[in-house]
Amino acid sequence: MTSDHQSPDSSRVPGLLPEVPRQGGYGPVTDGAWSSSPYRHAAASWGAAKSVGSILFQQRELIRGARSMFVMNHPTGYDCPGCAWPDDKKLTLDFCENGVKHVTWEMTPKRVKREFFAQHTVSELADWTDFELENEGRLTEPMAYDEQSDRYVPISWDDAFTLVGDVLRGLASPNEAAFYTSGRLSNEATFLYQLMAREYGTNNLPDCSNMCHEASGRALKASIGTAKGTCDLDDWEEADALFVMGVNAASNAPRMLTALANATRRGAQVVHINPLVEAGETKTIVPHEIVDMAMMKETSVSDLNMQVRPGGDLALMRGLAKVVLEAAESDPTVLDRAFLEDFTAEFEAYRDLVAATSWDEITAQAGLSEEEIRRAGQIYLDADKTVISWCLGVTQHEHGVDTVREITNLLLLRGNIGRPGAGPSPVRGHSNVQGNRTCGIDHRLPAWADKLDEVCDIVSPRANGFDTVNSIEAMNDGRVKVFVGMGGNFVLAAPDTVYTAAGLRKTELTVQVSTKLNRSHLVHGRRAVILPCLGRTEKDEQASGLQGVTVEDAMSMVHISHGKRRPASTELKSEMAIIAGIAQATLPESRTPWQWYVDNYDRLRDVMAKVLPGFEGFNELIKVPGGFRIPQSARERVFQTPSGRAEFSLAPMPNVIPAEEDVLILGTMRSHDQWNTTIYSANDRYRGIKNLRELIFLNEADMRARGLAEGDFVDITSTSRDGSQRTLRRFRALRYDLPRGAASGYMPEMNALVGIADYSTQSDQPLMKNVAVRISKSA
Repeated sequence: MTSDHQSPDSSRVPGLLPEVPRQGGYGPVTDGAWSSSPYRHAAASWGAAKSVGSILFQQRELIRGARSMFVMNHPTGYDCPGCAWPDDKKLTLDFCENGVKHVTWEMTPKRVKREFFAQHTVSELADWTDFELENEGRLTEPMAYDEQSDRYVPISWDDAFTLVGDVLRGLASPNEAAFYTSGRLSNEATFLYQLMAREYGTNNLPDCSNMCHEASGRALKASIGTAKGTCDLDDWEEADALFVMGVNAASNAPRMLTALANATRRGAQVVHINPLVEAGETKTIVPHEIVDMAMMKETSVSDLNMQVRPGGDLALMRGLAKVVLEAAESDPTVLDRAFLEDFTAEFEAYRDLVAATSWDEITAQAGLSEEEIRRAGQIYLDADKTVISWCLGVTQHEHGVDTVREITNLLLLRGNIGRPGAGPSPVRGHSNVQGNRTCGIDHRLPAWADKLDEVCDIVSPRANGFDTVNSIEAMNDGRVKVFVGMGGNFVLAAPDTVYTAAGLRKTELTVQVSTKLNRSHLVHGRRAVILPCLGRTEKDEQASGLQGVTVEDAMSMVHISHGKRRPASTELKSEMAIIAGIAQATLPESRTPWQWYVDNYDRLRDVMAKVLPGFEGFNELIKVPGGFRIPQSARERVFQTPSGRAEFSLAPMPNVIPAEEDVLILGTMRSHDQWNTTIYSANDRYRGIKNLRELIFLNEADMRARGLAEGDFVDITSTSRDGSQRTLRRFRALRYDLPRGAASGYMPEMNALVGIADYSTQSDQPLMKNVAVRISKSA
């Protein structure tokens, strides 16, 4: 243990749940019988329909909730605040089970009023589960922490802004504040937020991308000159082959199932690469296909499932490249020679690297046989156009950047970038996380910073700021004294839960902009304020009338979203208004017309049009039904790399096999009845789990080797890179179809096992999918 780090077994950090066994984990506590059985049904189907009905009933939104589905993800409606999967213009009902849960959770009629806070101290609320906290309903007015009574008490908006402004102005340096973004902030609020931070004088803009797709952005930028994928939905519909890596589509991007079902119907080949074979990687019945639902007609969404070793994706990609290059020795046409010669650099060096990599090394690191890899390689060879898609199962490893670059290498060999039906296509998990980065949430200065300074008449700081891991460390050692959280539940989303909580507790002030009560309100600084904001489903009325905001999906489409519902409270402010209020109180001499922008969002969009590449004519572009796509040079085969070409990566193949036989590699994940840190129930339908979250999925042979029977209580101990250890006790061991040496369990419960030192040196991402653990039977 390092002196600054505490394990989950040490004295409790105020605000965190006590470390006691509780069936249900951070979700609803239950004493009902737990069960585990394989899920044999099609993904989505009637199970999803039943679940939607259940959540509407539980939240007392049967009528209004049902109506909301007809305006979700439509040009005249609001964008789902859940995942970032693109809207399908051809669908009348373009929503999914988890999207409805997410929206209904926001639309609940339950309210958290000042009387609630008067009845409960913060210390008392810390004993509540996170489900119980959120289930109290929507926050209704700004609140400030009162240390003497240990309660949150009402505070006016003006006084709240004054408090925040006074503390920020009183810091020795702007770099003593960190401004976090969760991922659902609109493009307009994002731009205003980063403008405030940079005019204030800091690039401390950590965000959830630092924990999720940072590796994807860095890798794609290095390989093809853009930090985003090049595909859109039309490409998915034209592709002859789809490779889907490290994605649990049925839970994390359920609307993807429609694209996968359509692909298999038209004869495209679909390959899933994942240590777990998830429900969405087998078959589906898409609920909006009424005839299929009525006839229980299932559609396959997979031609091949490859259960790769955790972290073995790079080896697999190199194996597929080896198949291609071996085939090229007898048939040179399998390579796109013209593309390679005209648009790429380092092809010959990469060819030599692949040739020097033995099949024995590839199969050992991938955890797959040569026959399996050759079968997948033949699918790639047979396809004229291929899309490769991936999510956190690829990125949350030490070598995540190298793996994404290896994916790009494979695409380059056959010219599968910059033409219809082909390309890299990362799956972003948050509604507007890609838009956040596009519009300036980045701890590094954006390429358009000079234009920002010119148009907005500010001087942006040039030094890099703190990302998520840096911010946690800086709070713990006193370099960051103010934490502003724009949405989300930082303490549970971040790694090393106890250390993160300890850092937040050391700050002078925490500011949480939220719709519901969560754990991060209870793990606070010496002073704390909760600023309640509008949800995306709610009407945003400003001086010039009703406002709309824009979001960017995972495929670079930008479209406008209009809330339709009456706000949960007359005291709620929009994210834009809250940012402007903080800015005015913090920067009294600022020449930026903060309130003028809030009065009419078109005014800020006109500024964004002058600053952001691809946003020229912003206000006109969003009037087009479906919005507009941000131009991407790589899509046109213009590669903005130092060489002006797409760059082959020459990374060495990492060793992902633990040196010690008793070590397993744990990957954290969400249950199906969960969205990010929000937990709807203690069930996980697609994995056959009922009434249980404190569990660990293990390979059956690994269980036998440890003398474990189904359901045995086990202790899980991780060893961090710095030598410190963390232990979770009395989790149930359950057998699951996983590769030998692999394990899985739920976040946020298992985030406590990820040490602050356990982050990628390539991307600075926490290693959420690569935690070295040992399992022992509980005493």
